[in-house]
Amino acid sequence: MQNKPSWRDALKPKERTIFARLNTPVKIQDYLDGLAINFDADDDTCSSPSVAMRRKTVHCIEAALIAASIMKFHGQAAWLLDLKANSHDYDHVMCLFKVGGKWGAISKTRYLALRYREPIYATVRELAMSCFHEYINQQGEKTLRSYSAPFSMSRYGHDWTFSQENLWHVADDLDKSRHFNILPKGHKLRKASKFEAWASENTEWVETRTGPKRRKMRVW
Repeated sequence: MQNKPSWRDALKPKERTIFARLNTPVKIQDYLDGLAINFDADDDTCSSPSVAMRRKTVHCIEAALIAASIMKFHGQAAWLLDLKANSHDYDHVMCLFKVGGKWGAISKTRYLALRYREPIYATVRELAMSCFHEYINQQGEKTLRSYSAPFSMSRYGHDWTFSQENLWHVADDLDKSRHFNILPKGHKLRKASKFEAWASENTEWVETRTGPKRRKMRVW
């Protein structure tokens, strides 16, 4: 009896090579760090892993979807984590993973704070709270307000990896999924200092007329 083709067989040879090579969360993170930020210059996107990898630019949810798809390729669970900010800031999406029963996260951002999380957190709440104090807008306001339960991509089957259409239905479902509030009712937050706000606004990638460019960094 002939084996049924796997969804992995639908990957293009170059994609399959990349997926196979990225067999740990650290390798996935390093790969995503090498992709430029997608500034959505012409239109908003929520591209599939296949489209985003071909374009070689990603923003946070596109990177999280790539990471989730690669985790799935290697037989691991594919979870997303949604971090919701207040109306004065942007939400952020990560790809969750577990090692030795502890949670970690793969993340793409051009800012300093909301990056890769080592698998040291006993709960998803612990991991989400590790982002709280550095989740700051330009006015120095700490804006993180809630985080989602682990959001499994298994509900969508396999086609989302290869879709040529934007995956806005995934973004909408994630946004509407169960979230947990962070702030106690009526709690007033101290603003970040000017130094903290300045540090949080330093970016790795900048938008130029010729496309996204990585800032030159001093090597210590």
